[in-house]
Amino acid sequence: MIEKKAYSVSQINKYIKGIFTRDYALNHIYIKGEVSNCKYHSSGHIYFTLKDSKSQLLCVMFAGNRDKLLFELSEGQNVIVLGTINVYERDGKYQLYAEEILLDGIGILYQRLEKLKQDLSEEGLFSEMYKRQIPMYCGTIGIVTAPTGAAVQDMIQISHRRNPYVQLILYPALVQGNGAKESIVKGIKTLDHAGCDVIIVGRGGGSLEDLWAFNEEEVVRAIFDCETPIISAVGHETDTMLSDYVADLRAPTPSAAAELANIDIRSFFYTLEEQKLRLYRKMEDKIEQERSRISLLSLQLSRLSPQYQLQERKQSLDDKKEQLFKFMMEKIKERRQCLELFSERLHAKMPLERLHNGYAYVTVEEKPLSTIEQTKEGNEITIIVRDGEIKAKITKVTKKI
Repeated sequence: MIEKKAYSVSQINKYIKGIFTRDYALNHIYIKGEVSNCKYHSSGHIYFTLKDSKSQLLCVMFAGNRDKLLFELSEGQNVIVLGTINVYERDGKYQLYAEEILLDGIGILYQRLEKLKQDLSEEGLFSEMYKRQIPMYCGTIGIVTAPTGAAVQDMIQISHRRNPYVQLILYPALVQGNGAKESIVKGIKTLDHAGCDVIIVGRGGGSLEDLWAFNEEEVVRAIFDCETPIISAVGHETDTMLSDYVADLRAPTPSAAAELANIDIRSFFYTLEEQKLRLYRKMEDKIEQERSRISLLSLQLSRLSPQYQLQERKQSLDDKKEQLFKFMMEKIKERRQCLELFSERLHAKMPLERLHNGYAYVTVEEKPLSTIEQTKEGNEITIIVRDGEIKAKITKVTKKI
């Protein structure tokens, strides 16, 4: 009997792993199925089973690849897994080592949307610094949308109701299906050169696939590059497209976009009239203030004029002259009173005045006689009394002892 060589389990598992590794078809492969037995391990790894109606496949996503997972993996999800199939030697089982997981169907579109959104955001296309103000009064509004349907009719009716003077320029564009993104881009560029005050880009509601043209990179960049302010109005309020992020203003619906783009002309005229009256009142108040200010300045100027200064000095001189005159009259009056008093006193002391009181004034040789030394017996003297003179001769002179 010929002795045959026996292999260990480890050797067989290692050999089989080598076969898997060398098989190009099992490396970097996409596999779709339903998620089952999903477990998030404390280490950060995710263990789950991928199955279909007939079979199942063990899968693991290591913690290092979890940052590529943009959603919460859970039971029952239909997914597409990108990874490599290989053998786990210890247990002798083969499994799928997941590198990336995408939701199947609509999920794939969602994944593409999130990836494009992230890339464009990193470029700065959604930054608030690039947002422009929508003009308060728009005379011309461009609309890029389908030429038929409720959305365009609603925008036309609302625009004419709010502002019958507005001019609407419609660019009939494809808004879904093949050629939609090219048609929307062309419409934006055409209206951008038409001199519109604002452009509304949008359409009515629909599924994500129906609205997808407004998520296309070409459309987003066309909105970003447009010189005219743009309002994005796609679908219903709950629908959010990339065009909403890049536009200068997002409207929840096309009807709301028409409301935002068109000022209520009646309210505008009413406000304008109020502002007009307010302006008139402010102008009147300002004019009155300026008149008062001019009057004050005119008064100040007149006071600084040479004529006024001369008049002021003349008035001052007149006042001082009057004061001086009063002062002089008072002084004269005082001096007159003093003079009268002194005159009365002097008059009372005058020798002639005493003649009225029985006194006489005696002279000798026309000189007042005040002592006996001036005369002697036999001299002739003159005695003056109140009413005349008396000539006499001295008969005797007696000296007082």
